[in-house]
Amino acid sequence: MSHDVIVIGGSYAGMAAALQLLRARRKVLVIDAGKRRNRFAEESHGFLGQDGVDPGEIARKAREQLSAYPTLTWVEGTAEQAEGEKDAFVVTMADATRHDGRRLLFATGVSDALPELEGLGERWGKSVFHCPYCHGYELGQGRIGCIATGPMSLHQAQLLPEWGEVTFFLNGSFVPDETQHADLAARGVTIEAAPIARLEGKADVRLTDGRLLPFAGHFTASRVSPSSPIAERLGCALEETPFGTQIQTDAMKETTISGAFACGDAARIPHSVSLAVGDGAWAGAQLHRSLVF
Repeated sequence: MSHDVIVIGGSYAGMAAALQLLRARRKVLVIDAGKRRNRFAEESHGFLGQDGVDPGEIARKAREQLSAYPTLTWVEGTAEQAEGEKDAFVVTMADATRHDGRRLLFATGVSDALPELEGLGERWGKSVFHCPYCHGYELGQGRIGCIATGPMSLHQAQLLPEWGEVTFFLNGSFVPDETQHADLAARGVTIEAAPIARLEGKADVRLTDGRLLPFAGHFTASRVSPSSPIAERLGCALEETPFGTQIQTDAMKETTISGAFACGDAARIPHSVSLAVGDGAWAGAQLHRSLVF
């Protein structure tokens, strides 16, 4: 069976794009590996109409709504390879199954490269976050840690006082100059130069000098990259951003390969559920236009 569009990635951006296409009565195949980026978070915030809802429930309800459209095909599994050209793409699955499509949409999301700190990984999405607009309010204006990963962390430390009392942990990753140091001080940010040994409890920080500092939560800037190499294997160009690597697209969300599009966290910055949904909706509309004109 040939599809008008094969969507690789069935999370928020991919489903938002698929919805536009299904409503245009196009045949859409969604291939989903079932690994949402925010699967570790208990609540999603900042998404109008869904504030405070379990992100898994948002995804479940969205898929349920898509399933009402008869031109949808949903496959659970991993897409390993994409080849071909506009109007004649082929996607090969991990089990060697092949699917044909006129257009491709990469909505694979991203993987986060986190600071190598003991105790951080298991707290990611629970008490350590990347987006204050998504999680800052719930910290109740308590003590917030900002764990540096490089120069971009300065911006994060400057912004976070909107949500609480901030300590900026340099952790050997960044040294502010005199001007930056003065700016942080003016914002009430405490600078901590002692390295972090590990995170303990809910969000406590154990420093290498033995001190234990309690916090309501932490923010850190992970480095991201597309969670699947499939777009790059097709030949789509990647580009560097202040947050990491993403798939390069034009204003219409088309990649450097004609007929192949990309959206969501894998193809835009910054990242949030609401921004991913908006980006996906736009990509879906542009995919439909590419099929019509």
